[in-house]
Amino acid sequence: MIFVDTGAFLARHLSRDQHHAVATAAWAKLASQKARLVTSNFVIDETLTLLARRTDPAFAVQRGRALYASTSLTILRPDSADEVAALERMHKLADHEVSFTDAVSFVLMARHGLTTAFTFDRHFADAGFLGWPG
Repeated sequence: MIFVDTGAFLARHLSRDQHHAVATAAWAKLASQKARLVTSNFVIDETLTLLARRTDPAFAVQRGRALYASTSLTILRPDSADEVAALERMHKLADHEVSFTDAVSFVLMARHGLTTAFTFDRHFADAGFLGWPG
């Protein structure tokens, strides 16, 4: 299973994104392998907010509907203990300027035994996870 971060979603849908070509190829590879993908509701929140700002709200809603209807994507939701643990991760990684969304992602990945993230964000490596594609 691979955890999907905001950057992977954005790069897929924004042709002007610096990682668009790599992301498009990576998404195709994941689809051909029928990979099991995981993300969080925090990542979806961040993704849809940024898509609405960088394109338009209608496009963000369309992408959101597709995400929630996906059969290959599991959406994890943190509980309050996860969120408190994320605050501790955020504090521990303060010198790396980790966002709360990333910190929640790290906690959820650890809780679910996930080691790899589809991301272009160096913070995942800083937190001890593998970034994919390398």
